[in-house]
Amino acid sequence: MNWKVLAVGALLIIPLVWVLAMGFGKDPRALPNVLEGKQAPGFALQTMDGDRTVDLAELRGKPVVVNFYSSWCVPCAQEHPWLVKVAPAYQARGVTFLGVIYNDEPVKVKAFLRRYGEAYPTLIDPAQRTAMDYGVAGVPETFLIDAEGRIARKFTGPVVPDQFLAALEALL
Repeated sequence: MNWKVLAVGALLIIPLVWVLAMGFGKDPRALPNVLEGKQAPGFALQTMDGDRTVDLAELRGKPVVVNFYSSWCVPCAQEHPWLVKVAPAYQARGVTFLGVIYNDEPVKVKAFLRRYGEAYPTLIDPAQRTAMDYGVAGVPETFLIDAEGRIARKFTGPVVPDQFLAALEALL
């Protein structure tokens, strides 16, 4: 009887171990994003200070960078100063940069921005609906949206500067 239990257990465990082992050593950033090449999900979100609403549809005709981030995210703190430094040069060339708060409190994000800099609007995403529409699983995640409103590229984790700049240049 014990050999039957072992045989059934082996039949269940061996395929499971094989499936798990196939995933080891693969970079999750290399996974294709199903939204790339498709229309970016629309949104109309309030700025953190509440003085205006940013509607993605109104930005059609020029490239948009949408960066989901949080104040508690260590990789976000590493990436953010670089984005703040790069944004003005590309804004002058017609690119709109937007930050979207992910699972965080505006008061904490304000302190984050005082510490790491601010060069573009930060938007509040109530109930994380926009993050869900974009398939955000964690932060930071950055989306490059082309002038026609399609997602041209998604960066999972901190952007790699050379790759980010090359992808952004391709949109201009």
